[in-house]
Amino acid sequence: MFLFVEDGSELEIELLREARPQATERVARAEAPAHSTAKQSRVDGQILSGEGMRKALVKESTVRVPAARLDRLVNLVGELVMNQSRLTQAASQVGAPELANPVQEIERLVAELREDVLGIRMLPIGTIFGRFSRLVHDLSTELGKEADLITEGADTELDKSILDQLGEPLVHLLRNSMDHGFDHPEERIASGKPRRGTIRLAAAHTGSDIVITIEDDGRGIDRAAVRAKAVEKQLIAPAANLSDKEILNLVLLPGFSTAAKVTSVSGRGVGMDVVKKQIDALRGTLSITSEEGKGCRVAITLPLTLAIIEGLLVQVGVDQFIIPMAAITENVELHRAQRNSKNGRNVIAVRGELVPYIRIRNMFQVDGEAPAIEKIVLVQHEDQRVGLVVDRVLGTHQTVIQSLGRFLRDVKVVSGATIMGDGRVALILDISAVVRFADCQIEREMAGGHK
Repeated sequence: MFLFVEDGSELEIELLREARPQATERVARAEAPAHSTAKQSRVDGQILSGEGMRKALVKESTVRVPAARLDRLVNLVGELVMNQSRLTQAASQVGAPELANPVQEIERLVAELREDVLGIRMLPIGTIFGRFSRLVHDLSTELGKEADLITEGADTELDKSILDQLGEPLVHLLRNSMDHGFDHPEERIASGKPRRGTIRLAAAHTGSDIVITIEDDGRGIDRAAVRAKAVEKQLIAPAANLSDKEILNLVLLPGFSTAAKVTSVSGRGVGMDVVKKQIDALRGTLSITSEEGKGCRVAITLPLTLAIIEGLLVQVGVDQFIIPMAAITENVELHRAQRNSKNGRNVIAVRGELVPYIRIRNMFQVDGEAPAIEKIVLVQHEDQRVGLVVDRVLGTHQTVIQSLGRFLRDVKVVSGATIMGDGRVALILDISAVVRFADCQIEREMAGGHK
């Protein structure tokens, strides 16, 4: 009760003879034995037990720590994870039974430490959502348009290192919605819409990823205008046959803009390609869906952390690769007879569904002959499933992501590397980049430029 009294102070307690009933009750509780389990306290109008009182007092207790120290702590935990992996492999090679239990216990403690340390760096995404209400208000005044911003999932947590780099792409997307997506109030009323537009900014967890969506009820994307601008800038051929998704993805090309004139908001040659590049740098994906006259939706999928991930260790020849576990749906076998039964097409039937697959051996030009029975790791890429063909699946692996360095920064199909227990390096596959690279290879083969 008197923890706030400083050392050296004198404390006197007097019994009030003519006390009101409430005061008498408080004094009686104060005079109760210290070992009594029925001791209670009143906090914010609620009666709490002694244990509840202590929890209420420390509930909001926080410590301010510089971000550099947290980064250093994460790096040390990463080193610990790698050395624990080496210890586990060494213990399995030695085969000493007395090492089995200590190694398993260290593995469990390191896993718990990893989760706790990564949890320390998690911050609610609402810390950056707060600034966008003022942005939408200022843009409404500047552009003469009326719009409201609705945020959802502000308590969704994300790694601080990702959160710090996410503000600029979201600002650009909100500016795009205000400038390109919304008409002026009179035009909205004429088209049967409310005078004020609505932008919905939401964040939610999906597995080990976080999905951030920006959705508006504006005019949507005019496919004809996008195609005409792409032809004008010689980004596509006039007779090119593009799907709806490919037309929408044209807005992600460098320098693409449909703005008629340069303003302080748009038309400066800095388009959605900058947003796409920043999201790719965070190992995320960006997708656009739109319905003309009804609005546009941009979805950004990001990993929860950039430091340590759970991966599936696979082997092709003598080389090892890591596939992010979050993208994997299942594993199936690929027999040599199945490879020859599709007339050269790389597809396999999985429960009645034809799934295309990519041969990692061919992509990385790994020497040696493939085994008679290979493994296909099925991963989810955007709205479709894709298979990655490997020789063997070795098991799960706690992967500490290491940068490839500036000399290998142009390598697109891998997002980093990790050091295995035996000291070898395993490349971490970037699923989106692997699929894009395979698509480019197919296009070159169809154009007669097979390499």
